[in-house]
Amino acid sequence: MDLRQLKAFIAVAKARNFTRAAQELHMAQPPLSRQIQQLEEELGVLLLHRTRPLRLTDAGRLFYEEALQILGRVEQMKEGTRRVGRSERRVVTLGFVASTLYGGLPTVVRRLRQRRTDLDVRLLEIMSVQQVEALKTGRIDVGFGRIRSSDDGIERQVLREERLVVAIPPSHPLASRHDALPVSGLAGQRLIIYPSTPRPSFADEVLSLVRDHALRPESLQEVRELHTALGLVAAESGICVLPASARSMRRDLHYRLIDDERVTSPIIMSYRRNDDSGLAGQIRAICHEMYAESPPWMEAPPHTPPAA
Repeated sequence: MDLRQLKAFIAVAKARNFTRAAQELHMAQPPLSRQIQQLEEELGVLLLHRTRPLRLTDAGRLFYEEALQILGRVEQMKEGTRRVGRSERRVVTLGFVASTLYGGLPTVVRRLRQRRTDLDVRLLEIMSVQQVEALKTGRIDVGFGRIRSSDDGIERQVLREERLVVAIPPSHPLASRHDALPVSGLAGQRLIIYPSTPRPSFADEVLSLVRDHALRPESLQEVRELHTALGLVAAESGICVLPASARSMRRDLHYRLIDDERVTSPIIMSYRRNDDSGLAGQIRAICHEMYAESPPWMEAPPHTPPAA
């Protein structure tokens, strides 16, 4: 078994078609088919069901996940070796969803850079559902997201359950009060949710909240990004549910906490299960240290825009 065969299998598993995979690899189909057959013979199991489209067997799914991790680690090893040879710092990439950028992520990154001067810490905005594969392929080293997932190759830790608030145009009737808003207050409203893609996402958490309480909004509008959703709120197109820390993104809106301590959105840290670099543990310790300090954005009352 060699890396060339692993790359071939990953291409076939993704394309679900030998012809398309061969085109992507710039090779003929018969040699590609032989490589997969040789893999199966060496392992003594079938990796693919030869249907249309191709389907991975249970063994094939496991092999695919492991192959992704191996190739990701190989690329990291090559790049790390080149950087050491050029006397450069190791690059570490943290994936994040936009809402975490308005909470503790900047503090975590700043402290990590102060304590690990040997690292070149970079940030990549990437949706929660995309972080698993990005971790396996080595595109990111640690992810900060909000969607719970299950994957044998990935470790997850919920760092915090964050309360949700409702962003409201200052002219809206709901903006006349400053107390917490009952979940029932969302009924009959024009609700703006984000992100529209990819799914599952924070949008599904909001939709679950609506369904669980049997609410009937006047309308639902899905948009791709958080800043677009808040822009539409400012334009009086509706209201939007979001994590409390993200309210600092726009200060011209009225925010009311949702009156239910169970209505939260998790901040989830994810990293590769076989990562022995110690990086995840250090970041986790920084996060706990930061939360213990109770920074203002954690539990401050919802912001009310100044009077005109």
